[in-house]
Amino acid sequence: MDEVLKEAFAKSKSKDKQESYKAYLYILEVTEQQVDWAYEVWDDLLEGLTDKDNHQRSRAAQYLANLAKSDPENRMLADLPKLWEVTKDEKFVTARHSLQAIWKVGLAAAPQKDRIMAYMVDRFKNGTAEKNYTLIRFDIIQNMKHLYDQLGDEEIRETAMNLMETVEDEKYQKKYKRVWK
Repeated sequence: MDEVLKEAFAKSKSKDKQESYKAYLYILEVTEQQVDWAYEVWDDLLEGLTDKDNHQRSRAAQYLANLAKSDPENRMLADLPKLWEVTKDEKFVTARHSLQAIWKVGLAAAPQKDRIMAYMVDRFKNGTAEKNYTLIRFDIIQNMKHLYDQLGDEEIRETAMNLMETVEDEKYQKKYKRVWK
């Protein structure tokens, strides 16, 4: 990892919101591609998932989701439960940002895709007691669309269609289906 990136990770924890946000955007941009330094920050990011600052929890989750494609040792398979927990964070904005990024884990390899799909299907089916569950369901359907667009896996589309058919409220069923048009 080069010095610019090390500095970006340090600045992403800055109390200066502009500096922190600029570093956050830079790290997200760099991690859109596969990198060879993921394990240099992996353990720190895992720790960040439980940071007292909800912004840091959210960022750690998003960075890890992006780095899943840079994980030749498949550590994400063992660490995914920790990452998934942030999608249920006490701060809804943190939970939602984490959930909206987690689909990227599925780009790593088939086992990660299968695991993240199983998590999302379970949450879609069994998460109706959660506050804001209709938004969570929307994000799950959107995540599946992102995965489908990237991988072209017909099974993902079929899963999403089947889930949407289970929604009894016509308003939300239509809303979810618009994601797939």
